[in-house]
Amino acid sequence: MMFCDLVGSTPLAVRFDPEDLREIVGAYHRVVAETVGRFGGFVAKYMGDGELIYFGYPQAHEEDAERAVRAGLAVVDAAARLDTPEQLSVRLGIASGLVVVGDLIGQGAAQEHGVVGETANLAARLQALARPGMLVIADSTRRQIGELFELDDLGPQPLAGFAAPHRAWRVLGESSVVSRFEALRSGATPLIGRGEELALLSRRWQQAKAGEGRVVLISGESGIGKSRLAAAIAAATEAEQPVRLRWFCSPHHQDSALYPFIVQLERAAGFARDDTAENRLAKLDAVLAPGSPSDDEVMLLRELLSLPNTATALNLSPQKKRETLFAAMLSQLAALAQSRPVLAALEDAHWIDPTSRELLDLMVDQVRRLPFLMIITFRPEFHAPWADQPHVTTLALSRLGERRNGPRPRACRQCATR
Repeated sequence: MMFCDLVGSTPLAVRFDPEDLREIVGAYHRVVAETVGRFGGFVAKYMGDGELIYFGYPQAHEEDAERAVRAGLAVVDAAARLDTPEQLSVRLGIASGLVVVGDLIGQGAAQEHGVVGETANLAARLQALARPGMLVIADSTRRQIGELFELDDLGPQPLAGFAAPHRAWRVLGESSVVSRFEALRSGATPLIGRGEELALLSRRWQQAKAGEGRVVLISGESGIGKSRLAAAIAAATEAEQPVRLRWFCSPHHQDSALYPFIVQLERAAGFARDDTAENRLAKLDAVLAPGSPSDDEVMLLRELLSLPNTATALNLSPQKKRETLFAAMLSQLAALAQSRPVLAALEDAHWIDPTSRELLDLMVDQVRRLPFLMIITFRPEFHAPWADQPHVTTLALSRLGERRNGPRPRACRQCATR
């Protein structure tokens, strides 16, 4: 549950007449509702200059705590960017826990769903702790988001109405850990019962090192061990020092063109939050140097990363610009494979954006001619169009109990013979 409060509403009421104030507060309410709505939030109640927002009701998602935190950060940014006579600021509190949402109570505009449980009170108290522009979360929420965000431990806080102090955390922003597997789970978890699958990946790696590029498609339900298996082959080959490439699709960026590739390129260049544009340009040029890109390709890659560029002067059609950009990115992959064999993983392809999907199609085709092993993980609902290509292996993971007690899946029998 999230409590959001507009900072300084009383001074605003003194400085503006009621009509102007209504416009300001109305714009604030609209931007909050629109922002949290993008993350699956439900505005349950408006309280003057504040809102009570549910995540997980009326529709539940597997990552509601993460959605709430992302929504909170987005609200802070959106409120600050509102075009109002005075810059607005908000403060937010988020807590997770069990509540009972009851029947509609009240009449007309005052109608709302009654909610019972201490979580709402905790979120309200945490919101009161926050300074302007700050998001504070409860320890119950922090445990669900793992290392997805950078946090500042505020320690145990005495809160009105609660007998014992509650530990609180300030959310600073997204963390540099881009793998959801690493952020949400312990990397020390042993790999159990996947010896056959790991052996198959090892064979494909040996073939890739010999110059016969391979692609392995790993499909399975959420939490069944796709990312753990990809991590296991990376650990098994660590002594060989392959070039490691990792792309991560996100449920929150399915409409962001080339998101996984932008993040990977920024990470490879070593961008830091406090880098100037000049520093980032220098870092990007350094990471691109092995591929010897043309000036036009460099401009398009700079544009991709929102860095100063002259790409508009190239006067390229959208289709030609995309083709040139894709060619530049594929050239970079080929250049990396010239130095050492490449072990690459693209995870959670079921969340891939359409433009990245186009580029991935080209990558899968290019890999066969390089010392390159590419692992692509996804859930069963994703259709992988590459499965019939001769250099592609499909590995469908079943639950361990099902495999011990029944026949092996057809996909795995095929894998064993390839």
